[in-house]
Amino acid sequence: QVQLVESGGGLVQPGGSLRLSCAASVNSFAIYTMGWYRQAPGKQRELVAYINTGPGPNYADSVKGRFTISRDNAKKTVFLQMNNLKPEDTAVYYCNAHLTRYDYWGQGTQVTVSS
Repeated sequence: QVQLVESGGGLVQPGGSLRLSCAASVNSFAIYTMGWYRQAPGKQRELVAYINTGPGPNYADSVKGRFTISRDNAKKTVFLQMNNLKPEDTAVYYCNAHLTRYDYWGQGTQVTVSS
């Protein structure tokens, strides 16, 4: 069973930055595709970014140039550095671990961008 624990959310002003972390309790962490999703009130969950071990990361168009996803396989942790945050980035952010047909989710962390 894979357990994912997110941290780092909070309230930030527009233009500010936050760094989310997701710690995984799983064997062979490096073989999982790790991703961040978000869900705003009244909207569907959407992909923000994902990263594999090796190939470059992928981002939603709405966050390109502002967000950076990275991973530390030794620490079994994935990060999401979020810069130049906008009010429309307000959402609950979820960590995801994907392997073949399996998907695992964290409990989510709230990010609120407001002045």
